[in-house]
Amino acid sequence: MNATDFDIAICGAGPVGAALALLLASQHSDPSRIAVLGKNFNLAATDHAQGDPRTLALNHGSRRLILNQLRAWPSRAALMRTVHVSQQGRLGRCLIQADELGVPDLGAVVHYDDLLWSLHARLRDSGVTLVPAQAAQARPAPGRMLVQHDAGQSSALLAVQCDGARPAGVRREYGQHALLTTVRAGRPQEGWAYERFTANGPLAALPHPDAPDLYGIVWCNSPERSQMLAELPAADFQSALMQAFGERLGVLEPVSARHMFPLAFHAGPSRLAERLLAVGNAAQTLHPVAGQGLNLGLRDVAQLAQSLAAWQADCRQNPDPFLARYARLRRPDRWLTAAITDTLPRLFATRNPLVQHACGLGLLAMDTLPLARKPFARQLLQGLRA
Repeated sequence: MNATDFDIAICGAGPVGAALALLLASQHSDPSRIAVLGKNFNLAATDHAQGDPRTLALNHGSRRLILNQLRAWPSRAALMRTVHVSQQGRLGRCLIQADELGVPDLGAVVHYDDLLWSLHARLRDSGVTLVPAQAAQARPAPGRMLVQHDAGQSSALLAVQCDGARPAGVRREYGQHALLTTVRAGRPQEGWAYERFTANGPLAALPHPDAPDLYGIVWCNSPERSQMLAELPAADFQSALMQAFGERLGVLEPVSARHMFPLAFHAGPSRLAERLLAVGNAAQTLHPVAGQGLNLGLRDVAQLAQSLAAWQADCRQNPDPFLARYARLRRPDRWLTAAITDTLPRLFATRNPLVQHACGLGLLAMDTLPLARKPFARQLLQGLRA
């Protein structure tokens, strides 16, 4: 066996890479043999005010089964107990409720930077080797992986690409941008989140971790319309938002800057080479409808840690059977979640009135028939876990 710097090199220190490192470190006799290559290791707990504008919807499975176990749950969070799904201009709506599914909540919304700070604080105490790097790319070499990064090159028995590399395989450009902002609701509903399908794209209003009357808006439109909305005066933007969302929460008052992100679907294989895996955004990037992207990435790393437990007990073993098993077990959940998030926004955005009516009837059927609603709700709640 070639001498290597590390047993496992994790390329990317975002939430997925950090969670993977913590899960693997809990199984390894020498966590320093696990390297995380990335940035923002010294992020301050209050940096969200000038850092990443995103809030994240983390489902029940991500919170209870992964982040709580890692003791990395952020101190600020807005719980979701009911999700209200509707379609603009058509009959039919569906309620997904925690008590019906036998759980205390469906999940929670947190600041991206709060979550990253919590995970990095745990990483700094875990014994894992932290390698500051703006980017890290892995490539195969005989019996090992070579990882190029800012400080030069490291070697590892296997590598996991978490971010910094776009999946190569299935690709779909949605022709949409997501506009993100925060609003204050005149009639807030504690624990309620909203997903509304419009003719231009999905519009989500999520409870905000900063205050009970605040909601995070994720509004998907064409790039041109998103740009127009981003540049509107506050009063005109408020009017457009109210017209699309309705008055369920009373008057919605914009209280933050507006940010735009382009949307596309990319998905590739979990296994990129003999000793190289992709997880999280390096394996799949999803449409933000239903907030499944990070939740799917966290399920990736939970399954990978489980699959590598026996290999980590003796890293002299050939990792190939363990990696092949991981890729096989992850396939159903990855592709089912990708299919849901890819189909829903395109289906509901159709201009065909017959399809629009059928979507409304589908929502009505899901609302009135638990047998139709519960399988879909459980997939969003925790995914398919092998």
